[in-house]
Amino acid sequence: MYVDHLLNDESLGLRLLWAEEPQLRQEISGVTATDLEDPARFVRPGEVVLSGLVWWSREDGADRAERFVSALSTAGAAVLLAGEETHGAVPDDLVTACRRHGLPVAAVPAHIMFRAITDTVYLRQWGELSRLQALPGAVRGRLNRLLAREEGPAAVVEAAFAHLGRVRAYVLTASGRTVAATEGADPVPAHEAAALVEGATGATVAVDCETVSPYERWYLHLPEADDAPPRMLREVAEVLARCQESLARRGAAEQQAADELGALLALPAGAELPSLQAVLRGRGLEGEGLHRVIVAEAAAAGSGGADRTGVAVPAEGALAEAVAHLDPAHAVVGRLPDGTAFAVLREDTPDPARGTAAARGRGARSGKDGKDDKGSTGDTAGPGRRTATAGRPAAGAAPDLPAVWALLSAAEPAVALHGGTGRADSAEGLNGALAQARYALASARTTSPDASALIDAASLTGLGTLLTGIPAEVRTAFSRTVLGPLFEAGNPSFAALLETLEIFLACDGSWSRTAEALHLHVNTVHYRVQRVEHFTGRDLSSLYDRLDLRAALLCRPRRPARP
Repeated sequence: MYVDHLLNDESLGLRLLWAEEPQLRQEISGVTATDLEDPARFVRPGEVVLSGLVWWSREDGADRAERFVSALSTAGAAVLLAGEETHGAVPDDLVTACRRHGLPVAAVPAHIMFRAITDTVYLRQWGELSRLQALPGAVRGRLNRLLAREEGPAAVVEAAFAHLGRVRAYVLTASGRTVAATEGADPVPAHEAAALVEGATGATVAVDCETVSPYERWYLHLPEADDAPPRMLREVAEVLARCQESLARRGAAEQQAADELGALLALPAGAELPSLQAVLRGRGLEGEGLHRVIVAEAAAAGSGGADRTGVAVPAEGALAEAVAHLDPAHAVVGRLPDGTAFAVLREDTPDPARGTAAARGRGARSGKDGKDDKGSTGDTAGPGRRTATAGRPAAGAAPDLPAVWALLSAAEPAVALHGGTGRADSAEGLNGALAQARYALASARTTSPDASALIDAASLTGLGTLLTGIPAEVRTAFSRTVLGPLFEAGNPSFAALLETLEIFLACDGSWSRTAEALHLHVNTVHYRVQRVEHFTGRDLSSLYDRLDLRAALLCRPRRPARP
């Protein structure tokens, strides 16, 4: 199928905005839908790229369009199909950038679903695949029956390659989690699997499922590229996409219950919560034992945590993937009333014979017999749920949360993923654990505004770390009040007094050590300390006043580094 074949399909109503004739004869290899501002790592050569343009804004539209189109051009995309629904029309900035980079661009009418375009491409390709016998008809029929029974990816990938003999095939996520694998495939540690997704070795095909976040997106990987033809891999990837979409739909019913739990946990500690125990019991989270609460937010990397509206990667998807990596005994992922993503994990020692009942908010919950609510024994009942089955080889002990966070961060470098964790010894302490986690989340945003970070509330063991969880406005107000005129360090005299104060406190109030560190006479140090006491109204011989001043110094806003 070529680009002009797709553009001339009258049922889609695509409107060409710019292209040169030779480009319309380029063969289409597949379809990718994305609203990431830099989608290069997810686009394969020859692919049609669908975008709803959520990432574009009028304020800096030209720059955003340049980055987006440049990434598509670098990746070798065949054509950009831009949706008109979000902005009413395709922005001129985008068309200009496409012309500059030589990338064909067409408008998708608001009433046309991206799914219709994807189906058009793959149905055309499937017709070609049938003629080329990429998959035998019997195999294709068996895969359709598996999908009708709502089986998981393990059953699908095993059936897809069984006729080829002992082919090693994996279904992986961008962060290196093994979702499924063919029988006999060796376990692959997460950090190694994440590198395989990049496509440096073997053959890797993205599974195009529009209903999951990039963190949860699947990739079909064969270590030996010659084990199956590329067209066959694309066909199997399409089957896996339908499988993942089915799992996502089945899990959607659980979202309301997960959000209900989030609303209950967000209530003040000590409030009467007669329904909380029932909700926890239904999720396997009640009773004694270590419980962990994780909260997360996503922002555009480099925005200082301020730009959350333009991020097309929800933190909830990242938490679902993190939970799937950790493989706890019981878990749930959802949203708090303010939209913050949260996860609750009960960290009992998993029973290998039983598998796991870990479930994300929109994933089906395990039944008592190890089957999902529909009776299927598929290994994945939702985008963020995993069960221990033969289709997913064990790769040793599950990675800990900081290691998983690093994998998630590397998978989406354009997103600053901030997280905080809190702990409770039983379900009764979950409200308090949530408060801990939210405080730790604020600390993560403060200490690492432009990059991903995860902080455990238990790690806030010093005054400096503890203060990072206080809102920036409160920290600034406290510092200004305590330091008085010294807060504004633009005056050279005040700057010298602040430096003396910092060194004096760091030297535990030692006059001689402070003088030595500053290369000053002791009398000069005495004079400066007296001036500090004068301006602040504090007595530096008092422990409490010293603590106040130390806290005020720690709460000062960070000054930009001098060039």
